[in-house]
Amino acid sequence: MPLPAVASRDEWLAARKELLVQEKELTRARDALNTRRRELPMVEVTKSYTFEGPDGTVDLLGLFEEHRQLMVSHFMFDPSWTDGCPSCSAGADEMSDGLQQHLRTRGTRLVYVSRAPLSKIEDYKARKGWTFPWYSSYGSDFNYDFHVTHDESVAPVEYNYRSKTEHEAAGTGYYVEGDQPFEAPGMSCFLRDGERVFHTYSTYARGAEWTGGSYAFLDLTALGRQEQWELPKGRADDARANTPDFQT
Repeated sequence: MPLPAVASRDEWLAARKELLVQEKELTRARDALNTRRRELPMVEVTKSYTFEGPDGTVDLLGLFEEHRQLMVSHFMFDPSWTDGCPSCSAGADEMSDGLQQHLRTRGTRLVYVSRAPLSKIEDYKARKGWTFPWYSSYGSDFNYDFHVTHDESVAPVEYNYRSKTEHEAAGTGYYVEGDQPFEAPGMSCFLRDGERVFHTYSTYARGAEWTGGSYAFLDLTALGRQEQWELPKGRADDARANTPDFQT
């Protein structure tokens, strides 16, 4: 396995300072990108959606509870499945009560929403030992309208702001392949102004990496994520596929 080159402390420090320049550039670029995100216009949500939770049925406004902002994690869980998506489950494993509390302190509530019936969600949640709020959108258009359930008999397929044809032309057809209906991951953000609800942002595919913890930690290490696409090649004894389920 080709490990990093061995250097003296002075050589390492010089290389580290050179990398620090790039890290600072990335930090400033990300700050600027976050500003652009906050400056995006927003779209009022006027369509009625219903969600079933442990305390009964609520609408989209009800998901906010008393908070000003709402974040919805689109968890892949088809109504016919017994268990939720392994990759989504890996991300959910990292969801702590402390993180939930920190978000609420800033007027933001994070919930999970899946198309599976609530009975299946509650069973899986109990088996996994999770405590975060999780709602069912079963029978609602919510998943289709926010492009995380794909079924051409319901609506044209769109994922990560590309149509099926655009994905095929771009070489990313794997995002829209499979027997329909099929589920996809994502995160959507909403803002309330009184009784009005606005959609401010949604991110899909690798955009969701920023809401998970394990990859961010692994990216700081010499061996990295230990996945097949990473450079330099051959760094890991057993390179994994780029599927973040952490089952291997």
